[in-house]
Amino acid sequence: MISVSGIRGIFGSHLNPENLVTFTAAYGTWLDGGTVVVGRDSRVTGQICEDIVCATLQSVGCDVIKVGIAPTPTVAMGVLKHNAAGGIILTASHNPAQWNALKLLNSKSEFLDAEQGREVLDIAEKGVFAYKMFDEIGSISTDSSAIEYHIEKILELPYIDVESIKQKNFTVAVDAVNGAGSVALPKLLEKLGLQVHKLHCEPNGIFPHNPEPLPEHLTEICDFIKNNPCDLGIVTDPDADRLALVDENGRLFGEEYTQVAAFDFMLGKTPGDTATNLSSSRAADDISKKFGHICHRAAVGEINVVKVMQQKGAVISGEGNGGVINPDLHPGRDALVGTAMILQHLAELGVKASDYRDTLPEYEMSKQKIELSKLGTDADELLEKVAKKYSGQNPNRTDGVKIDFEDGWVHFRKSNTEPIVRVYSEAKTAAEAKKLADNLIASI
Repeated sequence: MISVSGIRGIFGSHLNPENLVTFTAAYGTWLDGGTVVVGRDSRVTGQICEDIVCATLQSVGCDVIKVGIAPTPTVAMGVLKHNAAGGIILTASHNPAQWNALKLLNSKSEFLDAEQGREVLDIAEKGVFAYKMFDEIGSISTDSSAIEYHIEKILELPYIDVESIKQKNFTVAVDAVNGAGSVALPKLLEKLGLQVHKLHCEPNGIFPHNPEPLPEHLTEICDFIKNNPCDLGIVTDPDADRLALVDENGRLFGEEYTQVAAFDFMLGKTPGDTATNLSSSRAADDISKKFGHICHRAAVGEINVVKVMQQKGAVISGEGNGGVINPDLHPGRDALVGTAMILQHLAELGVKASDYRDTLPEYEMSKQKIELSKLGTDADELLEKVAKKYSGQNPNRTDGVKIDFEDGWVHFRKSNTEPIVRVYSEAKTAAEAKKLADNLIASI
């Protein structure tokens, strides 16, 4: 699957050494040399993919700096640290262990936008790569301090006060799903003076549960906190760019509320507009309005949100899947900086996580999907039918079809990562949100 979310597939099937070489060689040819920072999550196939990718980059004249197993945002910080031409992260994000992927960064440490992605894919399709002679191949080196650099830059942010967090003596539980955040996140928390319970922090790529940080997959950490005194639970996906939170009672914040809390914190420090995607909660709009600002909406996909953030001069952005994008650090989702911001917010407010969560606007979301293989149609045809049927509601066609109602909304869109159409809906209660989506699904 090729999209703004990367080039991903099941290793040994659609993702194999041949197409890893093809897409990597195309990317290196597009860069026309220069330095590329390469990192990976902890998946079992990570090492073999890394070896193939690094050798291919060298073959087209790129110098490679390996950072090893590291969060996606750490690789992004590495691109800035080394003034690199680009970066590659080998991670299939929240997909199960049999998947892997290439995520491609440009020299600004942004994921490739649609135009840049097309240029790379055109080179791949033509199959003409800038392979070098023996005396022009790229070098390879290692940066073993990439995680420390990332943490250092987070702690240097003017609104992160390490001492004020340390004084709270917070105790937290961490579930890094044995992914790339397994080392980085506890290191950050220990620098902030927290007592840390590590649930799954061995970067071995053996995910102890479904790695997507959704409520149905996070019962273990919730039960742990109910039985062990903690101020907060912190959960990341395998590449540590998504952040989910659990309060001191073992109750999930809700993945939508990670970015809402981050918006609330940042707007109290730096006035300005915000940005998020079309599938994110209206709570993001409510928090922005509280501070007298606008929340701008983008198509789903991290780079789409980043582009709108940059165009509108937003001071903070993110996605409702637990993604916090702080442009003061780098233009990408980052669970580590999100964690630091939330801890600083709680420290300054002097309240329990549950009490703070209760102050935020309350919405409930339903997230369903339509499997195209069972429907006998393709995504584009389905979306056209939805738009035609609800044309009277003035649907938003920026990304799929979003239909706004007074008491909620429903968003149909093609997945960037799976052969499905996602159907997200939101209302004041879970039952109302589900009913909204169910009615529309039934009608089509």
